Amino acid sequence: MKKIVKRQWINFSIWAVLYILFCIWMENLWLLIGLVVIVDIFLTKFIPWGGWKKAKNPKVREMLEWIDDILFALIAVYIINLFVFQNYQIPTPSLEKSLLVGDYLFVSKLSYGPRVPNTPISFPLVQNTLPLLNCKSYIEWPNWGYKRVKGFGTVKRNDIVVFNFPAGDTIALYEQNPDFYNLVKRDGRTNVLTNKARYGEIMYRPVDKRENYVKRCIGMPGDTLSVVDNQVYIDGRAAVNPENLQFNYYVETDGSVLTEDQFRMLGISKSDRNLVSMYAEAHGYLLSMGFGDNGRISLPVYHLPMTTKSLEMIRKIPTVRQVKIEPDDRGAIYPASVSNYHTGWTRDNFGPIWIPAKGETIRLDEKNLALYNRCIRNYENNTLEVKTDGTVLINGKPETSYTFKYDYYFMMGDNRHNSLDCRAWGFVPEDHVVGKPILVWLSLDKDYGLFKGGIRWNRMFRMVHAN
Repeated sequence: MKKIVKRQWINFSIWAVLYILFCIWMENLWLLIGLVVIVDIFLTKFIPWGGWKKAKNPKVREMLEWIDDILFALIAVYIINLFVFQNYQIPTPSLEKSLLVGDYLFVSKLSYGPRVPNTPISFPLVQNTLPLLNCKSYIEWPNWGYKRVKGFGTVKRNDIVVFNFPAGDTIALYEQNPDFYNLVKRDGRTNVLTNKARYGEIMYRPVDKRENYVKRCIGMPGDTLSVVDNQVYIDGRAAVNPENLQFNYYVETDGSVLTEDQFRMLGISKSDRNLVSMYAEAHGYLLSMGFGDNGRISLPVYHLPMTTKSLEMIRKIPTVRQVKIEPDDRGAIYPASVSNYHTGWTRDNFGPIWIPAKGETIRLDEKNLALYNRCIRNYENNTLEVKTDGTVLINGKPETSYTFKYDYYFMMGDNRHNSLDCRAWGFVPEDHVVGKPILVWLSLDKDYGLFKGGIRWNRMFRMVHAN
């Protein structure tokens, strides 16, 4: 073995200290075994880590140098993506106008503490499916349990949070919207499981490989939440609404169409400008809401999402005849249960529902089994069986109560009528929380060309605030 020079000791010391601090942060001293590799890289060099540099053929040496750089970059990106921050694009309008479709975000993993990955062997920067190859981007073994290391804080009320989609644990490959459980409720379990031509393979995904969603945290662990006529209540008190809260409205004019300038003033994108009166099949519905004259629809009627500010502006437009909020919806509502227990809840009138908190105990009655069986079975990994005589077995043992292992959160979109959120698929467990959006670094408006208003310059490098 060659003599170890001073520079080698300095490099080794720097990397060893950094690695030891990382092991302490991960709270896993078994990782210290990795020091053996650092010792060999910088000191002993039993393994020829840089052996490619001695290749005599310059072309081979250049190719190996490129491979070495690419591998280093991939490993660096993988570690940063896991433990520091990741990039995220807003794909849907559920948080408009707080976050816009086309916003690109830096999501901080350090805000709530990064999770140790459930599936550590995966391709970096790909959530669950490799492009082009259309196959899994991860290897399911090894699969580690939930562990979150210390961060700068915890989830707080009104935080905008990125999380893994809880109901995305099971998917029908060809039809992923609605989620598997509402799909089964709608079309029947046997049909979904057997009709592979329509639904595709039924697949399971680990927590960290479920799709990323972004919503606002409305309910905290231990809260009792309800929605009454679109107003959220927490423990019986009206919650403070987000500044950019919006709902869907039907707008009838006196015969004039709304102009491009008016739509831009209202902040309504082209994809949201729905002239519903042009569809004959919608006329009966519109007449039942009181639109039209003499039993027919002849005037333009729009279906538009609007904030309170936009609502005030559109009512001042002289050509607008009447404005009505969209009626309540009884569509996909949690729990998507196949039991005989029915809540009667709707999108705009939901709850009251208690949000589970770590260490709290519930009675296992019919209502609680309907509301919390997914938490017990799917999120906290227990077996749950209800016998014909009403006996509840958890992990094979008769139980009359259950104590939760995790904290849970209730997430909703600010665009309340255009958001599939906890009202549709239930609670967000703490182990599904990914991070907190902190910065919009780019924002693209798909309604306009790239150099004709397509870049929203006023949103570039804008901090994301809870409001």
